[in-house]
Amino acid sequence: MAHSNFVQRRVLCLGVLVGLVIISSMGFAQRPEIEQQAFVKEHGRLLDAPRGMIEVLDNGPTHGEPIILLPSLGRGAEDFNDLTRRLTAAGYRVLRPQPRGIGRSAVHAGPQTLAELADDAMVAMTLIPNRQVVVVGHAFGNRVARMMASRHPARIRGVVLLAAGGKVRMEPDIEEALVKSFDLAIAEPQRLAYVAKAFFAPGNDPAVWRDGWFTKVAEAQIEATDKTPIDAWWRTSNVQVLVMQPLQDALAPPENAEILKRDGGDRVSVVYIDGAGHALLPEQPEAVAKHLLDYLRKLRG
Repeated sequence: MAHSNFVQRRVLCLGVLVGLVIISSMGFAQRPEIEQQAFVKEHGRLLDAPRGMIEVLDNGPTHGEPIILLPSLGRGAEDFNDLTRRLTAAGYRVLRPQPRGIGRSAVHAGPQTLAELADDAMVAMTLIPNRQVVVVGHAFGNRVARMMASRHPARIRGVVLLAAGGKVRMEPDIEEALVKSFDLAIAEPQRLAYVAKAFFAPGNDPAVWRDGWFTKVAEAQIEATDKTPIDAWWRTSNVQVLVMQPLQDALAPPENAEILKRDGGDRVSVVYIDGAGHALLPEQPEAVAKHLLDYLRKLRG
């Protein structure tokens, strides 16, 4: 997954994503459109950070146990809309920092490291002072989540890794499909075929991820990974970890979960999810929510 592959493409992302978070317990789906827009505006908080503003989507009861959700490579917080609805319905408060360059989060012109991306995400903690939080990282987001735990273990109660990679390399044809998934100049049917190959289990529809690709953001995130030694984030300090490993994950093969378990011992738990690839969230939303809620209950106990 060479950074140079992304740099060569220089594809401008043309879509504007509007995350309309549905809170079923509030009867949100039945409200007029004007109220829906007000709801989104009210919960999209713009927070000051050392390298520019970070937008944090804030949903659920303010007194609820806090959870931070971090999205996949070059994708935004809207990927968690369904999971956010399920978590807030269960009484949790969900904070979703938008990566730099997505939504209203400011673009940082200079080179970045995973430590700086983790500190960007930590800005969300200013909304919950003096409280610990569970951090959920999807795909690339799991690297940021682990870096957060490594740098701020006292504030992190637990880490959940969805489709966690880092040490087992993908096959060359999967790497090619990953790169071409971000090339928005490719005709849509062919690009979706690449998305399916890289991110989805056989038979699952990649059309749910037709939109939401931010090439420049992905380039910056890959550069941040390249500038950060893997030992700086791999072990997540001594924080409790749950790994949800898709069995058909071609980008982050299941051997990564086995290595994490071996390295982390009793503090690392692994659950395997069938019928899902690296995308996971749109493929098996019920399974992800069930395992996450079970884990949160165990942490509480």
